[in-house]
Amino acid sequence: MKVLKKLVDNIKPTFSKGGKLSFLHSTFDAFETFLFVPDHVTKKGVHVRDSIDLKRTMTMVILALMPALLFGMYNTGYQHNLATGGDMAFWDMFFFGFLKVLPLIIVSYAVGLGIEFIAAQIRGHEVNEGYLVTGMLIPLIMPVDVPLWILSLSVIFAVIVGKEVFGGTGMNIWNPALLSRAFVFFAYPSQISGDKIWIEGLSKGEGIVDGFSGATPLANAAAGQDIPSFMDMFIGLIPGSIGETSALAILIGAALLLLTGIASWKIMISTFAGGLLTGLLLNLLAPEGSYMALPAVNHLVMGGFAFGAVFMATDPVTGSQTERGKWIYGFLIGVMAILIRVFNPGYPEGMMLAILLLNTFAPFIDHFVVQSNIKRRLRRAAVK
Repeated sequence: MKVLKKLVDNIKPTFSKGGKLSFLHSTFDAFETFLFVPDHVTKKGVHVRDSIDLKRTMTMVILALMPALLFGMYNTGYQHNLATGGDMAFWDMFFFGFLKVLPLIIVSYAVGLGIEFIAAQIRGHEVNEGYLVTGMLIPLIMPVDVPLWILSLSVIFAVIVGKEVFGGTGMNIWNPALLSRAFVFFAYPSQISGDKIWIEGLSKGEGIVDGFSGATPLANAAAGQDIPSFMDMFIGLIPGSIGETSALAILIGAALLLLTGIASWKIMISTFAGGLLTGLLLNLLAPEGSYMALPAVNHLVMGGFAFGAVFMATDPVTGSQTERGKWIYGFLIGVMAILIRVFNPGYPEGMMLAILLLNTFAPFIDHFVVQSNIKRRLRRAAVK
C-alpha cells in the first residue's frame, strides 16, 4: 500500500489547481479518497472525529448486500436447472448465475458512475459516493432477464432525475434505486411485471419440464393458487428478482448493518411490524379462500418485502430523520406494502410503491414530530 500511496502522491500535483490535468481534479479526488482516508483534518474548533466517512459507510452496505447477491447468482442457476430438468452441480449453477448477473452489475456501475463523474466535472464538485450502493441495489431488484439497454435507461433516469436535478447525493427526495425499478415498471411493464421470472428457454418453450411455469409466489398468491412453503420462501429457492428471494441472506446483511450502526433498527422493526399487523388484520376480515386469508407471516418473505425493509426503507437520505418519525415511517411502509399487494391485483408487488410514497411524506412526518415536541415543551413551560 505504501508503494501505491507514493504513486498517488507523485501524480497528485498534475491534477491539483494549476496542474496540466486540473480539470480532472474531481475524478482524481474520487479515486484517491476511495483508496485512502482523506488526509485533511479540521484546524480549529471542537469537532467529532471519526475514522469512518461516507465511502466507508457505503462500502459496509455493499458488504451487507453480498449474501443476497451471491445467493441470487446461485438461485438464477438453480431455477434454470429446475426448469430444464438438468443435473447441474452446485458450482455449475452458481457460475451459470454469475455469468447472467455480472453484465447487469457492470452496466449499472458503468452508466451510473459515468453520469456521476460527468456531473462532478461540470460542477467542479467532488464525486458523490452515493452511487456505490445504488449501483449494486439496482441489479438486485431487477429480473435477471431485463435487457441491458433498458437497464441503462433506468439508471440514467434514476441518477439524473432522481439525484442530480436535486443536487446530488444527500439532496434527493426518492430512493434512486427504486426510481429505476419504477421507470422500468411504468415504461416497460412486460419486463418487470412481477408475475413470472426469467428462465432460459422459457419464452421459447424449449427444454422446459412439464408443470414448470416460472411464476413467482406473489403471482400465485394473487391468483389464488398454491405457493411454496414458508421455509422455501425464507431460504429463497423460488423465482424472483435477483437479490430479493432469500430472506435468510437479507437478514444476514441486516445483522451486519445493525451491528455496525449503519442502518436504523427502528425502521426495520417497524416496517416488519406494520406488514405483519396488517396481514393479521386482513386474516381476521378475510373471506375463505381469498388473498386476504394468506398467512400474514408469508407476506414478510414474499417478493421484495424483506429486501425493501432492510436496504431501501432504511436509506438515511430519503427516510425520516427524527427518532419517533422513524417508527411511524417504517410502520406505514409495512402497512401500505401489504394493502397494495392485496387490493391491487394488477400489481402483485407493493413494496416499491409503498417506499416511494413514504419517501414523499417523510419530511411531513418529521415536521409533525418536531412540531408536536415543540407544543409539548411549550405546554410544560406554561405549567411551570
